[in-house]
Amino acid sequence: MLEVRSLCKHFGGIRAVDECSFTVERGKITALIGPNGAGKTTAFNCISKTLAPTSGEVWLEGERIDHLRAHAITRRGLSRTFQITRNLEDLTVLENLAVQSRVVGLKALFGPAIGRQEREKAFEILDFLGITRLAHEETRSLSYGQKKLMDFAALLMSDPKIILLDEPAGGVNPRLLEEVVGHIRKLNERGLTVLIVEHNMELVMSLSHKVVVMAHGQVIAQGPPSVVQTDPLVLEAYLGGAAPVADKEVAHA
Repeated sequence: MLEVRSLCKHFGGIRAVDECSFTVERGKITALIGPNGAGKTTAFNCISKTLAPTSGEVWLEGERIDHLRAHAITRRGLSRTFQITRNLEDLTVLENLAVQSRVVGLKALFGPAIGRQEREKAFEILDFLGITRLAHEETRSLSYGQKKLMDFAALLMSDPKIILLDEPAGGVNPRLLEEVVGHIRKLNERGLTVLIVEHNMELVMSLSHKVVVMAHGQVIAQGPPSVVQTDPLVLEAYLGGAAPVADKEVAHA
């Protein structure tokens, strides 16, 4: 469903992402992991066009999208979250969902603030996440975990085909994390494709169908969790060692 081909992002002489290539299969949960500074979030930013890549290609359902603007990519079915929640604190949760999900352009300015269908859709998503009670709460009054759930809800408002989750477990307590994992599994069972960046290895190995490992801006391994976690290049990347010199495809078990 998603194909990243020789993606590069350079900041001066620093190659944050360096000839990065991997695929995400339709209907699967794929995890993108690696030690700090591996280039995972930068790759995410280039895929979603938060950052413009230096070179390389990104393809979604057979269409090249790396030349498009972020809102156009969202319209084509790819949405993402961020490590740090992005919301408008003076607005309610319901209003944030409406504002953050708009992908219809200037014509939205001439309609009601929140249309009936949009409101119904927002409440359906809030109900799915178990936070309907927060609909009319100002965002500034929410806990960190509740804001993360609100970001998740806003993500779903655009009817995505594939979602990119940037460290959903970061800063979340164990009880809420269990809820988030449950939501991800349910959405995936409904056919939603997921690409996730996450440091929680227990979560990654139990949730993902496929794991892609980055180090020094490069993909060094990809395959099923049971195979990747014992790969020598992966162990070396996490325990320290020289920079990888080649991409390695891990054969399926």
